[in-house]
Amino acid sequence: MMMATGSQRFWEIDAVRGVAIVMMILFHGVYDLDYFGSAGVGASSGFWRSFAQATATLFLLLVGISLTVSYGRAVHRLTGMELPVKYLRRGARIFLYGMVITVVTWLFLPDGIILFGVLHCIGVSIILAYPVFRHRWLALMAGVGCIAAGVPVSSVTADTNLFIWLGIRTGEMYMFDYFPLLPWLGVVLVGVFLGNVLYPEGERRFRLPDFSTRPMTGLLAWMGQHSLAIYLVHQPLLVIILMAAGAIEIGLV
Repeated sequence: MMMATGSQRFWEIDAVRGVAIVMMILFHGVYDLDYFGSAGVGASSGFWRSFAQATATLFLLLVGISLTVSYGRAVHRLTGMELPVKYLRRGARIFLYGMVITVVTWLFLPDGIILFGVLHCIGVSIILAYPVFRHRWLALMAGVGCIAAGVPVSSVTADTNLFIWLGIRTGEMYMFDYFPLLPWLGVVLVGVFLGNVLYPEGERRFRLPDFSTRPMTGLLAWMGQHSLAIYLVHQPLLVIILMAAGAIEIGLV
């Protein structure tokens, strides 16, 4: 849920992120109906599970692409420790938002507390990916390695949650939102590779028709520009709307 920074935004990045936002809202609406209601659509398996993974993959690829654009511009105006500190702070801030969600779910939805969700993952990934922002092939190899490592790690369980960030979890624990670094850091790193290929030095190096003035594109781009805010508020709003419509019932603890 990162966005390109600098004096010029790339409308296509924002618009694609807007598409991912729409996909996310759609999935979470279905998930809420299934989990809190009686829709019985199987939101955690089959088509909807694949849909959710496709949505997350698109988001995290865009995180890597946007980081590359941002870094390509920042490297020319920041010196010394200013550059790494910029991304350390950005990662820490997004991780902190994730911790707020952890506290909220611990208080109100303890059966599905989010210990390492997508914001935790993005925050840590920004910090860990920093050394390869300008090294596209190294980013690609590291990304593929993380994705591949995620397969065997996902079957490993432990008696503690200390390694949940890595992908090792307790056997019975359930979370509404779980994005361990293996494999999802790998998706961000693949995005860094794509960003270096498509937007080297923070500049678009390919021809693209300008659809930025079209109403639908403008709406999607606006959503993409405000993706973090939408992410933070959309789920409570969905729950309120569905409860008002009588589609779900939630007993808060």
